[in-house]
Amino acid sequence: MEDSFMPELDRIDRNILRALQEEGRLSNADLASRVNVSPATCHRRTQRLFDDGYIEGVSARINPEQVGMGALVMVGVVLDRSTPESFAEFEQAANRMSVILDCNLVAGDFDYLLKIRARDMNDFNKLHGEQLIALPGVRQTRTFFVMKEVKNNAPLTF
Repeated sequence: MEDSFMPELDRIDRNILRALQEEGRLSNADLASRVNVSPATCHRRTQRLFDDGYIEGVSARINPEQVGMGALVMVGVVLDRSTPESFAEFEQAANRMSVILDCNLVAGDFDYLLKIRARDMNDFNKLHGEQLIALPGVRQTRTFFVMKEVKNNAPLTF
């Protein structure tokens, strides 16, 4: 949807968005109380925020360590060609790999920057050797093991 068609967010809308970023499990009644509107008004406004695309979804944040995926790896990927077809082919293949959490087309030294979770360094090494370098058009990769997550999935400020 074009920005010009998006209704302006007022203070209440912004407060709803902020509250849901902090705690997505809030009941409508609790959310309404937090933003000082009636539950009916809150429900209507929240539904509009979903319908207008301000809220893309609600999900739980899983502790990667608890599910055995403690290694966080960033991988810079350079493709052998810079054509729309090679980008599309790479993106389709990357989207099929569940271990790739984020795949971003970037400007700079790489074509893509991937965020990947693995069990450990050995698990990533196997993944890299068998799957990542076999992705369509990959000429080169550079791997960065994250030593410490200082800030992760911070809420948007607006």
